[in-house]
Amino acid sequence: MTKPTTIKNRRDFLAATAQGKKFVVGSFILQALLREGNHPQAKDTVRVGYTVTKKMGNAVIRNRIKRRLREAARGVLPKLGQPGHDYVIISRQKALTIDFCELQRDMEFAFSRIIHHKNDDSKNQKAP
Repeated sequence: MTKPTTIKNRRDFLAATAQGKKFVVGSFILQALLREGNHPQAKDTVRVGYTVTKKMGNAVIRNRIKRRLREAARGVLPKLGQPGHDYVIISRQKALTIDFCELQRDMEFAFSRIIHHKNDDSKNQKAP
């Protein structure tokens, strides 16, 4: 699989929120959306976007959280990212303080559950 591309347009973030699947873990929320057939991005690419709100802290803290999430996703997306999907990772406060190994485990767990429940009719899936 090729390197994942970054989601930059607000409408793509909003589409994942409105129409995509959602899975919540302690350190982040993962949203996944299968892109439509007429989307300009190639069908074999995986796109990922990161959201860290100002409630998390100042710019230094937000950037640190985003770097941690990006690095954790870098190891998981080649294995579990589905081509033709957009993934949005929304940070939670715990993403800054959690041990990195646990953040990676959360990432693998969330991606495996999103894939496992992709044919499920319910939108929200909660971690046990």
